[in-house]
Amino acid sequence: MSLEVNVTKRFDGFTLHAAFTAGDTATALLGASGCGKSMTLRCIAGIVRPDEGRIVLDGRVLFDSAQGIDLPPQQRNVGLLFQNYALFPNMTVEQNILCALKKEKDPAARRAACAEALRAMRLEELAKRLPGALSGGQQQRAALARILAAKPRILMLDEPFSALDSYLREEVGGEVGSLLAGFAGTALLVTHNRDEAYRLCREMIVMDSGEVLRAGTTKEVFADPRTRAAARLTGCKNILPCTRVGEHTVHLAGWEQPLTVALPVPEGCCAVGIRAHDFAPCAPGTPNSLPVQAVTTSENPFDWNMIFTLPGGEARLWWKVSKETMAAPPPKAPACLAADPGKYHAAGLRQKNRFLPAPETEIRSREKFFEKST
Repeated sequence: MSLEVNVTKRFDGFTLHAAFTAGDTATALLGASGCGKSMTLRCIAGIVRPDEGRIVLDGRVLFDSAQGIDLPPQQRNVGLLFQNYALFPNMTVEQNILCALKKEKDPAARRAACAEALRAMRLEELAKRLPGALSGGQQQRAALARILAAKPRILMLDEPFSALDSYLREEVGGEVGSLLAGFAGTALLVTHNRDEAYRLCREMIVMDSGEVLRAGTTKEVFADPRTRAAARLTGCKNILPCTRVGEHTVHLAGWEQPLTVALPVPEGCCAVGIRAHDFAPCAPGTPNSLPVQAVTTSENPFDWNMIFTLPGGEARLWWKVSKETMAAPPPKAPACLAADPGKYHAAGLRQKNRFLPAPETEIRSREKFFEKST
């Protein structure tokens, strides 16, 4: 039971090529605004027709440009929650849900299904209200109730928390997480928030500039993003140019000692990523130690952000340290930082250094940062 997507959609100055599979679990589509995430959902739902390609759900072809198959949205059994929820403003919550049950000809069955959807989303007391009289979180629950009442085979959420404030985002996020975990089918969550993707979805697809860069379990993708763009999108602050020295060593520009890493370094590796919270102060000469010079220190509610320069003065290094480790007032900046080699192999997948070769998709990236090294 799975969803197979391999479609191309061309626009002026932009081409979407989405190719991936998703099983019966929650999968995040992570990427920056404009990378093609929402357009991918619209292609799956049948709202937008791809120029070419194929979409298959559980062996049933929804779209195939070669065979001339393009099922209309109402025949695809897909539920799509838009960013603005798209509730009918002149209908009550109950009436909105009943609209999704038009295929059910038995009035009693329709009322029972509507009541079940209201109960599932805790909307019984709000059934007679218009959308304008609901809070943002209540509107979202109403929109989800309308979608789930139709019992879709795919549930797709397009930036479902974008219109919510930070407090409500946390509350509704927990509800959506429970919904995704209990949904008996394929669920796709479009987001640019890596924390939401990590917290809510077991699988992850990273997209950039209309291309799929990385796919796998969420923990695998975070542990080994493989490309600079994917590393950046998953929150890796430190992406440093390097050259391969040996199977387990790289050389950072402006640094005399080689950096030892746990995983085999691929041929053509041009950068290494180290997450900001994986550093610790160390004495000079410690294995994998980096001599640094502090530039700025900024305070967050629960941690400190420090920015350093490496030898040569060009590369910047971010260090994030909790206030439990270094309390206020602003801590004294260390002269050396190290990423402990012993952490690289923890649990087999929790290696801290990421090897980031520059594939063809990155060479085509619009950002100058992702130029192929020579």
